[in-house]
Amino acid sequence: MESFSIIGGKPVQGSIAVRGSKNATLPLLAASLLADGPCEFSNVPLLRDVQTQVKILNTLGVETVWQGRRVRTQVIDSYNNTAPYELVKQMRAGVCVLGPLLAKRGECKVSLPGGCVIGERPIDLHLRGLEALGAEISMEHGYIHAKAPKGGLVGNEIYLGGKFGSSVTATENVMSAAVLARGTTTIECAACEPEVVDVAQFLNAMGARIEGAGSPRITIRGVKRLRGCAWSVIPDRIEAATFVVLAAACRGQLTIKGCRPDHMLAFLDVLRQMQVPVSRSASSLTIDARSLRPAACDVVTLPYPAFPTDCQAQIMALAAIAKGTSVITERIYPERFMAGAEMKRMGADIRVANGQAVVNGVSALQGAEVMASDLRASAALVIAAAAAKGESLISRIYHIDRGYERIDERLAKVGLAIRRCPGAG
Repeated sequence: MESFSIIGGKPVQGSIAVRGSKNATLPLLAASLLADGPCEFSNVPLLRDVQTQVKILNTLGVETVWQGRRVRTQVIDSYNNTAPYELVKQMRAGVCVLGPLLAKRGECKVSLPGGCVIGERPIDLHLRGLEALGAEISMEHGYIHAKAPKGGLVGNEIYLGGKFGSSVTATENVMSAAVLARGTTTIECAACEPEVVDVAQFLNAMGARIEGAGSPRITIRGVKRLRGCAWSVIPDRIEAATFVVLAAACRGQLTIKGCRPDHMLAFLDVLRQMQVPVSRSASSLTIDARSLRPAACDVVTLPYPAFPTDCQAQIMALAAIAKGTSVITERIYPERFMAGAEMKRMGADIRVANGQAVVNGVSALQGAEVMASDLRASAALVIAAAAAKGESLISRIYHIDRGYERIDERLAKVGLAIRRCPGAG
């Protein structure tokens, strides 16, 4: 099992480009099941999760062709309507094929999803939304079996509010199903994330009639068919945020290119609270954190446009070396603090209880052997290791490969002393 060796204490400098959004690419690829012709996606990140989603599409009769960061998809047969356990278990976003398959083919079986273990993430909102469109849903041997009524799905008013607020993947799934439903569908308490907007705009480019994406109310007027189209994936706001925090943690000077600062306003507000100097343009962020020790912060994770849960672990790594006491409250996944236990091995002072982390900043972290538990925790450990004194060894880095394209090679180019160790950890 591979690991990362990181020798901390050296500031990063230079520039780094952001890849396409993983969280947009996966539902976009799934939505291509709806098209009667080929779709071509550009700015696709070269990630393990994307490769898994492509394999799922292949099993569903979709021919895929890779050319660099471009992926061309085309449905060539619809013989198999089952998304298998051995693929869907690898990542939660595998369930994104449920809505498009149901709408296009009338019946499907999709394995219950897997992915990172970061707390309870039920799919009841997905099923509730599809049932409201007229689908019959049953659970059989670990699979979701969905069947549309005779004549197809029917538009309806659907409320998608859940225990922890709106759901991004449920919104995308229901929206992707409703585009071919008869009549009009209104989704209330829809997720507002930029990734939802990207999927909606892609569907509209294929001929769908969606209004209100990016707001809590989305209206979809059903159409009979969708055509293929070309689409460029939006930049990954979580990757961009990770690079910003890394530069601040190791007191570097870094420009993040090809990002969307307008998608990151809540995150950037926390950086201002921590007194991290950040300048921005329409498509870049520049951090100059030389000789800077960040200030403490108070953070609450909530659905977009508030502070994203996917940046919580990274901010905790920065708070671990900040001046003063930070309080981080997790309102999306209250158990998502696994990175904190590993950072304590590096000398961090972190106490976690009842969905909240209290972080007393220390003057320096120490290199140590640590273990990644999920995608964003692994990114946080890379940040902590970059700021620490001495060498750290991070095991289970297959988690980070799910969401960050060749992060070791890219960070090495801006001065981080990082190397991948085959077979270690």
